[in-house]
Amino acid sequence: MELNVLNIKGEATGKTITLSDAVFGIEPNDHAIYLDVKQYMANKRQGTHKAKERSEVTGSTRKLIRQKGGGGARRGDVKSPVMVGGGRVFGPQPRDYSFKLNKKVKALARKSALSYKAKDNSILVVEDFTFDTPKTKDFISLLKGLKIDSRKMLLVLPENNKPIFLSARNLPKANVITTSELNTFKVMDVVNLVFTEKSVGIIEQNLNA
Repeated sequence: MELNVLNIKGEATGKTITLSDAVFGIEPNDHAIYLDVKQYMANKRQGTHKAKERSEVTGSTRKLIRQKGGGGARRGDVKSPVMVGGGRVFGPQPRDYSFKLNKKVKALARKSALSYKAKDNSILVVEDFTFDTPKTKDFISLLKGLKIDSRKMLLVLPENNKPIFLSARNLPKANVITTSELNTFKVMDVVNLVFTEKSVGIIEQNLNA
């Protein structure tokens, strides 16, 4: 797939870049995408939820009423689950939600997500650039030049660039990451992907390794 390389004003530079079919042109695997996104969401869960069970609630162990003859159900002390303020039955306990996913499956998921974006013509490539100082106005001008200022977008840089990152930080629909932070969830969560020339080469190298 061949794309025109644009400048930060959204104008064609006369250069083109060819996206690798092995990364941006495969037949997407929906189940691999599902597994990778599921792992990403699971890893974000803290798993610190906790409810006190019967043995952990403070209270006397004395039986409140006799077991039989009262006309109602049996119950024991004030810590019984049937009592208000008693312990919870099978309540949530702290746990780790993370799970293992093979590297090849994760790579397939990333390729599938990128291929979906390529098929939808949602990928833009801009020449390598930087900002002298952090300015949100400059980043908004970039988005307007690319005609994606009203859409949720993701800019992928080859390496960390603090002025660009700070320029986009206050924009709710804009996100800036490096190639090492690229994952399936972030690709599928936006409408448009914007790559720099260098970042395309790094991604293709990483996913073809």
